[in-house]
Amino acid sequence: MQQLTEDQWKESLTPEQYEVLRLKGTDAPFSGEYVDFHENGDYVCAACNNKLFNSETKYDSHCGWPSFFDVAKQGTIELHEDRSHGMVRTEVTCANCGGHLGHVFDDGPQDKTGKRYCINSTSLKFKAR
Repeated sequence: MQQLTEDQWKESLTPEQYEVLRLKGTDAPFSGEYVDFHENGDYVCAACNNKLFNSETKYDSHCGWPSFFDVAKQGTIELHEDRSHGMVRTEVTCANCGGHLGHVFDDGPQDKTGKRYCINSTSLKFKAR
């Protein structure tokens, strides 16, 4: 796992990226760069460039955040119980740097994995193929 001090993270990330990736913030719904984005390529962690998702698994869930029904490769993310904000959810973090990505829910496409990885645009960078 990539280990940096919080000062190093603050220097390497924009204030918005730091808020989401390190302080577990959230993009406002329907505001992120990748909500209505439909290019062919890969989505990587904005903090460490770890490949997380690809365009083949992205779909429009109408939830206000980029949604994916599967990860690009097993082992690229970690899941954690999140009991913040008076609810129980499953947080998604980058397995390489520990950055907060979003949450995963069991209401995704049933003909695929049934998962909806609801991911903050701020935590992602897109790499076209």
